[in-house]
Amino acid sequence: MTITTQLPLGAESMAERAYQVLRDRLIMMDIAPGDPINEAQLVAELGIGRTPLREALKRLEVDHLVQSYPRRGTFASRVDITELADITEVRQALEPLAAAKAAVLQGGSARAGIQTTLAAVQQLSGENLRRTLMENDLEVHRLIYQAAGNHHLEQTLIRLDNLATRIWCMALDRLPSIDEHIDEHVALLQAILDGNAQRAQELALEHIVHFEKSVRSVL
Repeated sequence: MTITTQLPLGAESMAERAYQVLRDRLIMMDIAPGDPINEAQLVAELGIGRTPLREALKRLEVDHLVQSYPRRGTFASRVDITELADITEVRQALEPLAAAKAAVLQGGSARAGIQTTLAAVQQLSGENLRRTLMENDLEVHRLIYQAAGNHHLEQTLIRLDNLATRIWCMALDRLPSIDEHIDEHVALLQAILDGNAQRAQELALEHIVHFEKSVRSVL
């Protein structure tokens, strides 16, 4: 029988905090692909112990965002463009499902967040700072996954979207315009709030297909 080691009281929340901070830095390329993860620096910066940090790094390795090597340390994973097709294949199946479920619930517990994010998206344009656009894109998708009301679906899609966003991050500066991408988010969020499951499902699929085509056009 395998016995799971329990983290000390309070360490789980510190591990979760470390995980979220590192995850988003890796996605946004604040930690560049191939860069080493400086554990000593992170322990000091985040005010946590090495145990919760290493728990966070284990989760990030499962997410394919870092890679650990014996006697060498842990590094930010390289961005593999060839994975885009496989990621898209799964997202095409699951993103419409999440959008439809979110629409049936009309946003559910995430409704207020969706309304706030929709208002923010409507103010965006391709002229906004690259980081603002990336952060908003992550927020839109995470809210939809949350609104679907299925934890397993949510966690699976978050991992896939994180990987897709890293690829998009590499292509963003080369895209002639992302105004259409923003408009797609507006329509999708509105369909969810309106409770139009079929429309939300269709828009989610179109969004994923368009995303892949846009990225491939510049890579």
